[in-house]
Amino acid sequence: MSISNSASQTTLSDFSAATPDGTDKPLSDYTGDVVLVVNTASKCGFARQFDGLEELWNTHRDQGFAVLGFPSNQFRQEPVDDANIGDVCRLTFGVTFPMFAKIDVNGSGTHPLYRWLKDSKGGLLGGAIKWNFTKFLVGRDGRVIERFGPTATPKDIEGAIVSALAAPRPGDSA
Repeated sequence: MSISNSASQTTLSDFSAATPDGTDKPLSDYTGDVVLVVNTASKCGFARQFDGLEELWNTHRDQGFAVLGFPSNQFRQEPVDDANIGDVCRLTFGVTFPMFAKIDVNGSGTHPLYRWLKDSKGGLLGGAIKWNFTKFLVGRDGRVIERFGPTATPKDIEGAIVSALAAPRPGDSA
């Protein structure tokens, strides 16, 4: 993975991440899509947001929208191992959107994707992720549009998603 030194020159397509089975998935698979990147945890009080995230995914995916779930145990609320994360999210919460292997979202082991996301849009704690279910909306151009805190529900941010989906895909004529 070659990553530019400038967050403004980097896009989502410059990254990859491991799936729960350990396969490396290039995020360039989502080039031209509007993407909502969310750090998740199955034992978090905000886990009820899985339902709303799934609803957003089902409502807008045919328009080029994806929700990408990145479990993290940094807040001690994701005890499930990588091999079972997909099953737990699917069976417990009905999740069908793509889930990835557990990552760190803060500290020295921060996944490069999250380092870029936080550099692109800081939060109330500087760049640090405050809690699970922090959301980053990435536009069709692969750049971060907006950051939403954990208390912002999927319904709260649907308008921003719809606005981002209205943008033409790169290379399309307007």
